[in-house]
Amino acid sequence: MASAIDYEISGIALLLLLWVGWAMTTECRHRRLEQLGRLPPGPRPLPLVGNIFQLGWAPHRSLARHARAHGPIMTLYLGSMCTVVISSKEAARTMFKSYDVVLAGRKIYESMKGPKSRDGSIITAQYGPHWRMLRRLCTVEFFVGHRLDATRAVRSRCVCRMVRFIDEARAHEPVVDLGRFIFLMAFNLIGNLMFSRDLLDPESERGARFFHHAGKVMEFAGKPNAADFFPVLSRFDPQRIRRNTQFHVERAFEIAGEFIEERLVEMERTRGEEEEEEEEKDFLDALLGFRGEGVDEPAKFSSRMVNVIVFEMFTAGTDTTTSTLEWAMAELLHNPEKLDKAQSELRAVVGPRKKLEEEDIPSLPYLKAIISETLRLHPPLPFLVPHMAMQPCKMLGYYIPKETQILVNVWAIGRDPSTWPDPQEFKPERFLDSDAVDYKGQHFEFLPFGSGRRMCPALPLVSRVLPLALGSLLNEFDWALPDGLKAQDLDMSERMGITLRKAVPLKVIPSRRY
Repeated sequence: MASAIDYEISGIALLLLLWVGWAMTTECRHRRLEQLGRLPPGPRPLPLVGNIFQLGWAPHRSLARHARAHGPIMTLYLGSMCTVVISSKEAARTMFKSYDVVLAGRKIYESMKGPKSRDGSIITAQYGPHWRMLRRLCTVEFFVGHRLDATRAVRSRCVCRMVRFIDEARAHEPVVDLGRFIFLMAFNLIGNLMFSRDLLDPESERGARFFHHAGKVMEFAGKPNAADFFPVLSRFDPQRIRRNTQFHVERAFEIAGEFIEERLVEMERTRGEEEEEEEEKDFLDALLGFRGEGVDEPAKFSSRMVNVIVFEMFTAGTDTTTSTLEWAMAELLHNPEKLDKAQSELRAVVGPRKKLEEEDIPSLPYLKAIISETLRLHPPLPFLVPHMAMQPCKMLGYYIPKETQILVNVWAIGRDPSTWPDPQEFKPERFLDSDAVDYKGQHFEFLPFGSGRRMCPALPLVSRVLPLALGSLLNEFDWALPDGLKAQDLDMSERMGITLRKAVPLKVIPSRRY
């Protein structure tokens, strides 16, 4: 018994020594950085843990409060990770206008580190020739106007199937989980754009498995990871986040690899036949047909690179779309007069017994204003994807060390009372003025998709999908809350993962208009 107690005392003493050593090292590092230049102000960090405990369960809200005390450019230490937080439109304008290149790096978290996770990733690739090649692929092959015009029928079909699935579900149970059906629509839309097929239907067992593993990757990658804040833990992966994430990434890659192999076999079989019309090609055709110059870009994509790009399309495109549309419907049900106004506009433009088409969207300003107001109040990524300083720089009079993580709190910027009257209120009308701001990256008070070089490249697709899907839900159904729940009592709380989702899934009662 005595020896066991001795071991416990020795263990505690060793931990205390490690804690003191780490605290002294961290404090010395802080002083060295301060000697190089004046860092932005911020809350005082604790030894070892820094400002981690000041983040709370809703970091976007906590950091907005700290910014009111310390200013729109603020320094935090998350463990040993030096982080600068941008919280005003003026600071964001300076960052994206004057320091876009030097702050265009990416902070790579532990969950993303694996043999198959980054090669080909436009999200995590560091700024340079490889990233520029991937970005050009997106803007020239995937999200260019003529390609999007050619896939209009695909988007319409996926939205129509969502409406049909809701119709079938309510026949068995009047209350439906709306977010689930939106997610299925978004997932199948990406499946059609990538592979020209629905991945989630009763006959697609592989699609269901891919869906499962993609969901698990988003679940694990969204968890706070101590190894990100304390690099000494990275080799141990104590929460098993990296291992679990990479396990599901590899399983998803195996399934995607089967689709890719089938397409290669088909391409070989049809070689020499008349080439497909451009409009009939999907994203996988573009990836497999890529031919680079072989210096700063590969002569062609490896199967691993194709896998990464395919997988990233699913993870980036489904959760963000689901989050935005679920929040839009929640806000409308929370504000019934806005819901009535939106449906009146839709039914006047679309007409009775007709479905909404993309060509109707320009005639629906209030619908588009609802999308914008939802993105202002509930940006899917409240800090965007974290940037990183590739070189030290001075911004707004403050020193930004190399490899500093940069968070742009677009949630706080979108609720700044100096910019937005009644910032906590859901008022789509604020976007109806002819000089209203938009979300295309040039109005720095409204940046749900970012700005500059690392702005979301899928914005042209998103701006078509969101109003079509939301408008179809509002046009095809009338909506009510279950169990006599009153609009003002609807739970509007949030939960943080990879995206900012409703804490309580939106359960609703749809009823067909006709």
